[in-house]
Amino acid sequence: MNIPFSRARKNSRRHNPFLNFFRDHSNAADRGRRRSRMRKFLSYYHPHLPLLLADLLCAFLVAGTAIALPLCANIVTSRLLALSDAPLAFAEILAMGGIMLAVLAIQIGAIFFVDYRGHVMGARIEATVRQELFEHCQKLSFSFYDRQRTGQLMSRITNDSLWLGELFHHGPEDLSIAVLKFGGAMLVLFFIDPPLAGLILLLTPVALAYALYFNRCMNRALEASKRQIAAVNERVEDALAGIRVVQSFANEALERERFAEQNHRFLQSRAEGYRSEAWFSVGTETFAQLVTILVIIVGALRILAAELTVPDMLTFLLCVGVLVDPVQRLANFVRLWQEGYTGFVRAMEILEIAPDITDRPAARPMPAPRGEIRFSDVAFAYEADGPRVLQRLSLTIAPGEFVALVGPSGVGKSTLCALIPRFYDIDAGSIHIDGADIRDVTLASLRRHVGVVQQDVYLFAGTVAQNLRYGRPDATDAELESAARAANAHDFIMALPNGYDTDIGQRGVKLSGGQRQRITIARAFLKDPEILIFDEATSALDNESERAVQQALLTLANGRTTLVIAHRLSTVRHADRILVLTADGIVEQGTHDDLMAQGGVYANLHSVQASI
Repeated sequence: MNIPFSRARKNSRRHNPFLNFFRDHSNAADRGRRRSRMRKFLSYYHPHLPLLLADLLCAFLVAGTAIALPLCANIVTSRLLALSDAPLAFAEILAMGGIMLAVLAIQIGAIFFVDYRGHVMGARIEATVRQELFEHCQKLSFSFYDRQRTGQLMSRITNDSLWLGELFHHGPEDLSIAVLKFGGAMLVLFFIDPPLAGLILLLTPVALAYALYFNRCMNRALEASKRQIAAVNERVEDALAGIRVVQSFANEALERERFAEQNHRFLQSRAEGYRSEAWFSVGTETFAQLVTILVIIVGALRILAAELTVPDMLTFLLCVGVLVDPVQRLANFVRLWQEGYTGFVRAMEILEIAPDITDRPAARPMPAPRGEIRFSDVAFAYEADGPRVLQRLSLTIAPGEFVALVGPSGVGKSTLCALIPRFYDIDAGSIHIDGADIRDVTLASLRRHVGVVQQDVYLFAGTVAQNLRYGRPDATDAELESAARAANAHDFIMALPNGYDTDIGQRGVKLSGGQRQRITIARAFLKDPEILIFDEATSALDNESERAVQQALLTLANGRTTLVIAHRLSTVRHADRILVLTADGIVEQGTHDDLMAQGGVYANLHSVQASI
């Protein structure tokens, strides 16, 4: 018998024991992850249990009072028809009116508590999740950020957590009120007239299925909206952070087109959501009206047949109004669950990423080192299956030695320096400081003793003083000034409008490149580390700024183990030792004069720069 290829392939998948094994284990892993995430989700309520219980109690009161009011109306109308004594009827009706006002007062108080304190609980949990996300992102290593986009991370930390707050608040409340209201209203209806209540009960699943269907449609659109707003955030962050490049290339029109495209996609996703929301609203309103018509027509017929009283019909109509709310709340709960839990899953995807670089269980604090650094057969690649940037590199730097790294771009100079403070972990070999493997000491203590000044200077929005104190938050004003003077920065700082209290703008845009670089050096002075790394710290500066920065570097390097990466060889001619790094590793080393005398790679680099 010939079996069509597609069916044969499908059958082979179904009966392949190896595929089934991995599928079963994958499903088991997914189920385990879902259970773990659900436990994590519920754990956020634990610090707020008293408030949660009070919120649920008030939800119970909201549902109970909603059912009590139709019952009060039934009593009023029944007594009105039954009593012939007008003064007595008048007194009883007024008494019942007082009871109804008391019920209403309880309902108003419960609703206020649910809306106010319940929202506060949701906002607190939302803030907790947001704080956890931010703190976890602080722990993730450089390799994580090499693969991620800032705009996407911002969207997860800010936008997604907003939906979480709504879910944590409205989830228990809506579910409780919906179940209690629906159950209570149906009990009343069945007690009054089982046949008519049965008809209403038959319509309810249809209405609920309709509401859930369009809820799913809304949530699909919402997921698309979340992705699109993250893309919009990414586009905005990229364009505004690079506004100087945009304007220098006169590419404002291009950026407008790119943003307009992302904005239009977001608009389309919102339009899809609003269309589903409109169908949802129409359906729930139609359900309410259909049930009302059903009660009026069938109820009138049953009154004619003397099987239903007018007060009972009035109670039915009032209970129908109560029944609509649970359907809407259940649908709203499903919407909130899908909206909020989608955001929760996106948050968990980040929280479940284990940092690549962490302290070992037995890691100890590093004491102030003398500064000896030893690389032993170090190998490193940025990707597990990528090319090796460093291969079997061995190198020893003596305490207090000023070592310069030179060589072509892309041979691993910056990588080598990034391995010392463990911004990345090596694949093989070891790195020791004063004989201690850097993986055996705590990250915080290691990085406290290593100062890094990079070419890509980053200053935070705020004042000069705030940026300097990032090196040591408890530094005094006198220490700030001393560090700035050592970095040749004090004079230009005092020339600023407000001196050390001058706001320098986002990323220090109000300062020149040389000024920004000298502030970062002053920040390193204030940190006072035993080991210094300068990664092409002067390559983007003019000659005057370079001289000022070089003088600051030499002052800061005095008495410390210093590693300098430089493209401009004039920066390193006074180094104790110059290492020439190529794709083959360290091919030359020595002083400037020694290497020039050898006439090798360094001499060639020097002659090329001298001829430019």
